[in-house]
Amino acid sequence: MKWTSLISSKRYGKEDSPKPREESRTEFQRDFDRLIFSSAFRRLQNKTQVFPLPGSIFVHNRLTHSLEVSSVGRSLGTDVARELQRLHPELDEALLSAMGPIVSAACLAHDMGNPPFGHSGERAIRTFFSEGTGRRFESLVSGDGRQLSEAEWTDMTRFDGNANTFRLLTHHFQGRRQGGFVMTYSTLASIVKYPMGSDHALRRPKFGYFEGERGAYLTIAAELGIKCLEQAEGHSPRYARHPLVYLVEAADDICYEIMDIEDAHKLRLLSTAETTELLLGFFAPEEQQSLADAYGSDTDPDDRIVYYRSCVINALERACVRLFVDHEQQILDGTFTGSLIDHLPPLLHSAYHRCEEVAAARIYRCKEVTNVDLAGYRIIYTLLELMTDAVTHPDKAYSQLLLAQVPPQYEVRAERMGHRLMAVLDFLSGMTDIYALDLYRKINGHSLPSV
Repeated sequence: MKWTSLISSKRYGKEDSPKPREESRTEFQRDFDRLIFSSAFRRLQNKTQVFPLPGSIFVHNRLTHSLEVSSVGRSLGTDVARELQRLHPELDEALLSAMGPIVSAACLAHDMGNPPFGHSGERAIRTFFSEGTGRRFESLVSGDGRQLSEAEWTDMTRFDGNANTFRLLTHHFQGRRQGGFVMTYSTLASIVKYPMGSDHALRRPKFGYFEGERGAYLTIAAELGIKCLEQAEGHSPRYARHPLVYLVEAADDICYEIMDIEDAHKLRLLSTAETTELLLGFFAPEEQQSLADAYGSDTDPDDRIVYYRSCVINALERACVRLFVDHEQQILDGTFTGSLIDHLPPLLHSAYHRCEEVAAARIYRCKEVTNVDLAGYRIIYTLLELMTDAVTHPDKAYSQLLLAQVPPQYEVRAERMGHRLMAVLDFLSGMTDIYALDLYRKINGHSLPSV
């Protein structure tokens, strides 16, 4: 793969009508602005990141997480571009300078396809079809006049927010313009962490696009010269990652792991001493003393934790830049394995792993988080049962009431059942936690609209 083809301002859905240059913004800055002003991005403010939506203590939601990931991603892209320019003076400076805006925009969008209630929402959708009442639709995969392809069924039983983000940004929804958000090819490719279809999820836990968007990804990959790693008869092709995906992934990894530790401290799930030990563990003893001396013992504990957290993020960002530059050729060849975080130097890797262990034991299994899982499962299961029954029997009186709740952009009355079911998932995954809860209450007669 070559940088000269990997960075392209061509827009998906608008390939034949280039925009005249009338402003100083680059096409990649326009990607960022287009995302941040979208209603789909605004809805992230009411979607769970890890902890329940806040009461008196404000912790991260999907929107604040995405903004922070975008900030770290911009730094990663900008710093990598500067290093690569030094190593490859023959490359156009404007080409490499686009890395920061591309990574920043891709980071901003990376969670936009996630359903309500965090990762429990994804699991609830998957299990509804794989082991819940949704299993009845598997019978539509075979037989005469098939209403559901095997690939579509696999998309549902392995539903993934990553693939749904790519669908949200590229799908031609009813009444919307061709090309979805009409993003640049490079920004779209930088979002796809797992460039393969759901049929590969039998061997790998994640995938990057649904069957309906396979053609979109193949078009983008061909244009950018992304390397195909595997092409087997009867399967979707598997590609190497666009190199900038590694920076998007690193920004996400850094933010969710370190910011979850800070949130846990705010919620008093971790003491100040425990949090301080975790964060200072990223530094050698002499550096730890220097950091501790920077804030006196009489300083507010929350301020000290914020300072230590910022130092950790800075250290991880610098390490990931160095790793990317040192492994540039492997990344371009498609032979680099794992994430940048997997290859951190021993001290940083050990400290990061320790944070992962503590988060798994003390944060992700705490009562506040598991309560979200329980509620999310119940709400999503109920909505899926009723909505899938409504699209199966749209002429029933109750079905008509339910389907009237769905915006016209979602084709819940499409001819093929596969398209109807995906429309239900589009509608559901676009909901905020609050909207899903409100609809659940209304359906169950626990809430009535005010007059």
